[in-house]
Formats: sequence, structure tokens, C-alpha cells
Amino acid sequence: MKKKRNLNVIILKQHSTKQIKHEYEPCAFFKSMHGSFLSKNLKTMYFHGARFSNYEAWLSDPTHIKPSAQVVWPIVGQEILNGDVGGGFQGVQITSGFFQLWRASGITSELQLYATAIGGLVLAAACFFAGWFHYHKAAPKLEWFQNVESMLNHHLAGLLGLGSLGWAGHQIHVSLPINKLLDAGVDPKEIPLPHEFLLNKMIMADLFPSFAKGLAPFFTLNWIDYSDFLTFKGGLNPVTGGLWLSDTAHHHLAIAVLFLVAGHQYRTNWGIGHSIKEILEAHKGPFTGEGHVGLYEILTTSWHAQLAINLALFGSLSILVAHHMYSMPPYPYLATDYGTQLSIFTHHMWIGGFCIVGAGAHGAIFMVRDYDPTNNYNNLLDRVIRHRDAIISHLNWVCIFLGFHSFGLYIHNDTMSALGRPQDMFSDTAIQLQPVFAQWIQNTHFTAPLLTAPNALAATSLTWGGDVVAVGGKVAMMPISLGTADFLVWVMLDQVKFRYMLEQSACLFFKYQHASPYLNQVFPFCKFFLVGSHTFYL
Repeated sequence: MKKKRNLNVIILKQHSTKQIKHEYEPCAFFKSMHGSFLSKNLKTMYFHGARFSNYEAWLSDPTHIKPSAQVVWPIVGQEILNGDVGGGFQGVQITSGFFQLWRASGITSELQLYATAIGGLVLAAACFFAGWFHYHKAAPKLEWFQNVESMLNHHLAGLLGLGSLGWAGHQIHVSLPINKLLDAGVDPKEIPLPHEFLLNKMIMADLFPSFAKGLAPFFTLNWIDYSDFLTFKGGLNPVTGGLWLSDTAHHHLAIAVLFLVAGHQYRTNWGIGHSIKEILEAHKGPFTGEGHVGLYEILTTSWHAQLAINLALFGSLSILVAHHMYSMPPYPYLATDYGTQLSIFTHHMWIGGFCIVGAGAHGAIFMVRDYDPTNNYNNLLDRVIRHRDAIISHLNWVCIFLGFHSFGLYIHNDTMSALGRPQDMFSDTAIQLQPVFAQWIQNTHFTAPLLTAPNALAATSLTWGGDVVAVGGKVAMMPISLGTADFLVWVMLDQVKFRYMLEQSACLFFKYQHASPYLNQVFPFCKFFLVGSHTFYL
């Protein structure tokens, strides 16, 4: 059986080597098709907002009128689903957050939504043509995808740098003046069109006086003059309950500069800059053997290794976005739309959970299909694999210790409650177990404007502390204080979640426990599916 399994692994690796050149060719095609479908979907959202929504009514009174972009037709009584969302509109309330995003973008009419939808359709057609061209006429070769330094430079400088710079320009020249007028109570129909702010500098100067100075402060390094529209306030706008748009414009401009610089730091056709291979192979510590020697070859020849890392990073980023969307609401009136906040949080958490599960699955496939122990002797990856039993057993011991003790605290509380002794329970009013380290982190961020960030008016998020921000009689944000209950729940859920994950991870490097070839195929997937489901629900 062992020889048969080794033979299957060899066949899989040979198949991987033969197919990798053919698999890379349609990659550019699918990238372009992805852009096409993304543009088409965005176009569809904007078209629905232009044709079927009450966006203009919501824009005039966002605290009392609910967003709706879907009307159910009167077929066999289904129109009963339509409700009164305010402003004389009957429809289904939406919780996608598009209305808040459009308001932050400076869109003031449904005609502008139509124009944006047409632009998205044109972009989708362009991406569709690019996909056809790069598949049938000029399909890129494998070497093109393995030139990681050039790819990094283009993605950092072109995609992230210029993308952030372009969005910062839109925010400064279009979003900021329009939202400032909307916050002041100006009727959206009386606000100038977006191109007027671009062509008439005096209109901008009336709202932001530094625009009258032009580019002189920029070239004379007197950048403080631009502080009327590039701010560092912190906190939330009390009118909308969202982040200050002048703060977000400043943020995008700053990271654009960073990404543009980062896009020039890797070596391409000239002898300057960093080499990813040299950076990886130079990392050698006292307990890491050969370090990352061989990792560059893995990441440039194995699709599954690349996909595992990208899915893990993308999933983690999605979970970070989920938490930041409620703690630092980026769009106007998003914080007081509780249904939308919950939907956005759930959406990003599901995406993050699925991506992280996919990362584990493709990492496991990489270990069977593409990993070659002879080319990775005594490097960091090899040493971690050879120490997996010790690592898992120690972590399992810690999780079991935490699990029994935290569960014991709950048993203690139940017993004391049953005996009528609340003064002997673990709680904020009796025996306290405060999360002192988390409270220290909260207090550090709350006091930052007074200490390490003296130019900021408030902390990055009101969850750290401060006063309640209410918009239209609804709480937009308030401090999230932590206590004994938070500490107990955190320890309890963490030990349950990670103890289960560690117990099931013995199969991570394919120490198969089944004799059936069929079970050998599905066993890793089942394990990662169970780990992912428990991670999400716990």
C-alpha cells in the first residue's frame, strides 16, 4: 500500500510539471474575464440604483427614509413584500450599503448613476476584449508569471499606488465639496455638477480656501496650507456618523505615496533594488536551519502554494475589514443603518472564513502534489513539518489547560448562582477577572491624541473610549467597554476552537488513517471543512 501511494504521488507530481506550462496560459484570460464580470456586476448595481431605487429621496433625508432599490411586481400577490420605506416609495429595503457608498462618492442624482452604469458597461466590454486578446492572440508564457519582481512593482505602483492616488483625487475634487454641501443641508438638486468643481477653481475656493493658492504650497513644501481638506481629525463626523471624508482623502493620498515608492524597490531590468530570492535565502536564524532556501522556487512553480498564501492573506484581510466597518464606519449614515452594518459584517466574515478554509485545503494539496522533500532539506518548512508532533502536542496541552479552567469558571458561577451566593461569582460586581491587557490597549489608543498623536482631535475609533455619537436619535458609535464576561467568553471560545483545530490537524501533512483510496482523497477536504465551520461558528 505504501509503494502504491508513493507511486500515485510521483504520477501527480509529473502531471503537475507537465501541466503547469499549459495552466498558466489561460491565467491572463481569466484575469481579464474576472475584470469583465466585476465591471458588469457593478454596472448592474448602479443601473438598479438609477432605475428602481429611491436614492434621491434617501439623499434628501437619510435618517428617516430607508434605502430601497428593488420593487416586487404584482404577480400572484407577491407585491405584499413591498413596504413603505418613506418618501412615498413602496419597495424592499436593501442592506448592501450602496446608498452610503454613492453618497460618499459624491453622486447626487439618478442620472449620474445611469452614467456610471454605462461607464461600467464600457469597461466590462474592454476587459472582455482583453481576455479574448490575451488568450487567442497574445497568450503570455510561464516566464512572464514567474517574474515576481516586475509583477510586484507593477501591482504596488500601478494597481495600489496609482489606484489610491486616483481615488484620492476623486475624493478631493468631487466627493469632499459635494459632501460638505450635503452636510450643510443644501438641496442635492442645487449642488453643482461634479465637472464644475474640476473646471471652476473659485467654486472650490469658496469651500476650501487653500484651493485659491493652487500648487504653490505643494512646490514650496508648505503643505500645511492644504490642511483644510487634508485633515487628521480622527473620530467620526457628528452629522453623518461616518469617518471624516477629509481624513479618508488624506489617508488615500498618503498610502498612494507609500505604494508608489514601494513599486520601485524591487530589481527588474537594472541592477538596483531588492531580489525576492536573495531576501528569502538571507533569512537564517539560530533555530531555522537553512532558513527560507528553496521557498522562492516553491512559490514560483506551485500554483497551490501561491493560492494558499493568497487565500490566507485575503481571508484575513476580509475579516479585518468586517471589524473595521463597524468600529470605523467609512461611509456617511452607515453606522445608524443597523441592518446594513450587520449584513456587511456577515458578508465579510463569510468571505474570510471560506478563503481561510481554502488556504488550508490548497496548502494540503501543495504538500501532496508539489512538495519535494529532497529540495527542501533542513529549511524552515522542513523543520516545521518534522517538529509538527511536538508543536501540536504542546499547543494542544495549553488549549486543554485553558479549556478545563475556563469551563470550570462557568461551572463555579452556575453552582454559586444555584446556591444563592452571587457575591462569590466571577463578575464585575463580585470576583473580577478583568482583561487588563485588552483594556490597556484600549486606553493606549484612546489617549493617543493627547500623547503620541497631538495633532489628532480624537482617537481612531470611538470603540476605544469617548462620548456617544448619535445621528437622528440613533446611536452611531459608542465605547465598547470590556469586563469579566468578555474575558471569560474569549478564553472559552478560543480554547474550544483551537483545541478542535489542533486535534484535527494531524492529517495536515497527510498521515492518512484510512486504507480506502477514496477516503484518502476526501479526508483532507473533510477535515478542513470541519475546521473552517467550527472556526466560523465559534
